[in-house]
Amino acid sequence: MQLIFCLLLLLTGAFASTPDIILDDVAVSNMNLEFAEAEETVFEETVFALGSIEVLPGKRAVVSSRIPGRAFSVLVIPHQEVDAGAEVAWVESRQPGDPPPVVKLEAPIAGFVSKVNLAQGQPVSPDDTLIEILDLSTVEAVAHVPQHFAAKLKLGQKAHIRLQALPDKVFEAKLVHVAVEADVATGIIEAAFHVANPDKLLRPGMKAEFSIVVSERENVMSIPRSAVQGDPAQRFVYVKDYELKNAFVKAPVVLGAQNDRFVEVVSGLLPGDEVVTRGAYALAFAGKGSVSLKEAMDAAHGHPHNEDGTEMTKEQQAAEHGDHDHDHEGAHNEWSTLTTFFAATSGLLLLLLIVTAFKRREVAAC
Repeated sequence: MQLIFCLLLLLTGAFASTPDIILDDVAVSNMNLEFAEAEETVFEETVFALGSIEVLPGKRAVVSSRIPGRAFSVLVIPHQEVDAGAEVAWVESRQPGDPPPVVKLEAPIAGFVSKVNLAQGQPVSPDDTLIEILDLSTVEAVAHVPQHFAAKLKLGQKAHIRLQALPDKVFEAKLVHVAVEADVATGIIEAAFHVANPDKLLRPGMKAEFSIVVSERENVMSIPRSAVQGDPAQRFVYVKDYELKNAFVKAPVVLGAQNDRFVEVVSGLLPGDEVVTRGAYALAFAGKGSVSLKEAMDAAHGHPHNEDGTEMTKEQQAAEHGDHDHDHEGAHNEWSTLTTFFAATSGLLLLLLIVTAFKRREVAAC
């Protein structure tokens, strides 16, 4: 019985799906295909929210004059970076003198000059905001979270932060503050993250997207979201063939949860399967590709195959090289994919009949 079962497995293996697409090296290079391996990882459940970058509280400073007078000189311009204590302006006092006394104005903190509300000769008074400076070494990223997710928020949770202005970068930060009150008009609650900004790429006012990690599950099979194709009813991925070069199999998949980067695969893939991520959409329009299955199998195994990928018999190889007469050659040329299918099907039915006969004998013996 075990031998028969093994034969059945071998026979049914003959019906394994052949690659749906086979390309040549030029086509693969032009499509810039990229791949990712299906693997069991720690899967993150995330909450998505929109928000923006703001100045960290305590990192905004203004320059003003302690005495009334007029601007004698202005030494900075907007967007200029200054050090703490740097000269930014001089104010000429209204007190009498020849010349009148002047007062130096210094930057109270290091950072970028964001506003200059001062021109040379302009009258100034102590209550005027003359220059504004922002320290952007660390910024605050504020997420506007829908209030029905508020119960999932906890201090210390990690977030992946993306900005439209910097599409190739992902910033990570931890939740440090959750608003006490939700906004009555919009129904959102603010969640703030402190983000290190050593390169000064993050600027106040930039729009941001937040994926806040609220839980994690271990040993979950997942792949990048970019690999998944099809409509919601029929999802599939393209898997790199294990054996044939530049060959891809269209594999239906059943999906589970997803986050900002990955999607859970419930069934359809095995660990180690390489799926196409970049260029997967373009593969759908590649048809059967630019290389036949016969050419790909010949190159992979070093001996000739039929058009359906099955190995040529010695008679077929001889017929292909003209070693047989015309009648034999014509007979072997009639061996087609359909003939192979019927022959294999007949063999499978025969084995099933043998299995049934053995089962009946066992029942009769009982």
